[in-house]
Amino acid sequence: MADHKDHNKKKEPFNYAKLLRRIALIIYDILAVVLSSALALLIRYEFHFSEIPDYFYRPVAEALPVTILVTLALFWVFRLYNSLWAFAGETEMQNLVIACAISGAANIAILQLFRHDYQPVPQSYYFLYTFLLITLIFISRFSYRFLRSLKHKNANKKNATQVCVVGAGEAGNIIIKEILQSHYSTMSLKCIIDDDQSKWGRYIQGIKVVGGRDQIIEAADTYNIDEIIIAIPSVSRQQMKEILDICKETSCKLQVLPGIYQLVNGDVSVSRLRDVEVEDLLGREPVHVDLNEIIGYVQGKVVCVTGGGGSIGSELCRQIAAHRPKKLLIVDIYENNAYDIQQELSAKYPELDLTVLIASVRNAERINWIFKTYHPDIVYHAAAHKHVPLMENSPCEAIKNNVFGTFNTAMAAATYRTERFVMISTDKAVNPTNIMGASKRICEMIIQVFNKYYETNFVAVRFGNVLGSNGSVIPLFRKQIAAGGPVTVTDPNIIRYFMTIPEAVSLVLQAGAYAQGGEIFVLDMGEPVKILDLAENLIKLSGYRVGEDIQIEFTGLRPGEKLYEEMLMDEEGLRETANQKIHIGRPIKINDDTFFAQLHELKEAAYCESPNIREYVKAIVPTYKKNTEVNRLAGQVREEEIRSAREHQKAVLAGRQKAGVQE
Repeated sequence: MADHKDHNKKKEPFNYAKLLRRIALIIYDILAVVLSSALALLIRYEFHFSEIPDYFYRPVAEALPVTILVTLALFWVFRLYNSLWAFAGETEMQNLVIACAISGAANIAILQLFRHDYQPVPQSYYFLYTFLLITLIFISRFSYRFLRSLKHKNANKKNATQVCVVGAGEAGNIIIKEILQSHYSTMSLKCIIDDDQSKWGRYIQGIKVVGGRDQIIEAADTYNIDEIIIAIPSVSRQQMKEILDICKETSCKLQVLPGIYQLVNGDVSVSRLRDVEVEDLLGREPVHVDLNEIIGYVQGKVVCVTGGGGSIGSELCRQIAAHRPKKLLIVDIYENNAYDIQQELSAKYPELDLTVLIASVRNAERINWIFKTYHPDIVYHAAAHKHVPLMENSPCEAIKNNVFGTFNTAMAAATYRTERFVMISTDKAVNPTNIMGASKRICEMIIQVFNKYYETNFVAVRFGNVLGSNGSVIPLFRKQIAAGGPVTVTDPNIIRYFMTIPEAVSLVLQAGAYAQGGEIFVLDMGEPVKILDLAENLIKLSGYRVGEDIQIEFTGLRPGEKLYEEMLMDEEGLRETANQKIHIGRPIKINDDTFFAQLHELKEAAYCESPNIREYVKAIVPTYKKNTEVNRLAGQVREEEIRSAREHQKAVLAGRQKAGVQE
């Protein structure tokens, strides 16, 4: 093996180019020492060579060979022959100055040895020698970098991306510096935007700060900007939305720094920039929870996640895996998703006790076997059919999977004494107009009833729409934009509550920590968002113009859809938790005997593929109405009236909250 390695080493070609560069630098440095010595005397005597006294000139000339050798040795010690000068920075600059300064000091001692009986060389000579040596060596080391950068800029001048940076703070300065100095960047920085008036008209590394955010559109037109980089990691979500609302009117590509932690960790660079997402335009701060405090209850526990391969389920698994559970059990019917999350977690957490099982929650025997074998302490039930139009066409499948899949899993949890059972619900369960929402409302009822009779703490967590999840409208819009349009929106007035996947998962985890049993946890998701606005924003963020490059078409409400979703039923109250963004709906009174009898009838109807399945559902959920009933008049309501209705709803919720607090 050793002989083989030695053989390979002998085969490596000698780097002649490197040797030639070093020889060239040494020759240049010798000439630089000679020139610095001669010029120092010439400058001292105002370039009148004949006026230089022999007793000054002779010792300098005699000491020159020693000065050259000492200087070359110093340059070698300070690695001036080993550095990559194309990428030289502050360290190389410091080494260069120090080496030349020491050479100047050494020159004083050397000249004393060669002075003999001559008068000492004028003191100005030593200063001039050192200054000239630093200048000449600096030119040799940094001129290559400058010329290469100039060549690069000229080569890319015609095809360069014209860039505007928003933010003249520390993060912006780092981005600007990297753009200007990188030999691989194809960006041409044209201007800077910052709201700080004291910076207007001033320059950062030669680039002018042209004004505040109100100048973005004008600057984009004046400088023919192709791309806008927002380098303000500390900005609030609302401020970011305001800036993006301006930027997206320019048709420029938009990129942002992910967050303030990048700046704190010194991790700011062009490579860290990301494209602007629709989430950035929601205009509200994300819900923050202390996961280290809350998720502590999973440590040392056997945790089961049904639907663990889905959008929410897989993120739950990631968060749980990071907090050292005794065992993580993933249950999913779709093997591809299950395999993906298994591979991801196994690679990232090799010490994690991970078991992935393929199973359907419809299969009570299989679910019971899993609970009997692994005895999970905590269950997150995310397995469900969630696609509204598809479930409208297959209502019995929604009932089988959502209602009785939940029933089977909850019964297994109760039988085998699971500590906590957290079910994922939806805002569509409130006054449902579709079979999916109605099925999830029945699931909430199952959870509340089971909580009365078993030791397990059963709770539900009610979500709005999750951005980026499977079946979300955003991926559909992106595909349509990539295909050149049109982008399809069901109705110009349709509105939805939105949250991100991390927010959804945070709520689930916090619900598990707060669970006392029987609660329905609801997230305060701020103002609802018009789907039309989302579509327009996504088109603009993609660099297109709405109505010109990409058209928007209205297709009409799909089966089961309504114009707006609600978060609380009329019968429910609202109580706060320790987290002001999370509320608890008061359990609704349910006649348990009647409910179980209705469930029995519903199950028979579902498995018999009854065409009247919706009537059985309506008997259990009186607030369930087909969307045609709900939207028949709503489609004619003007946008102003819808906004007024939403304000009224907020006032009603605030009143209920106040009443709940007083009670």
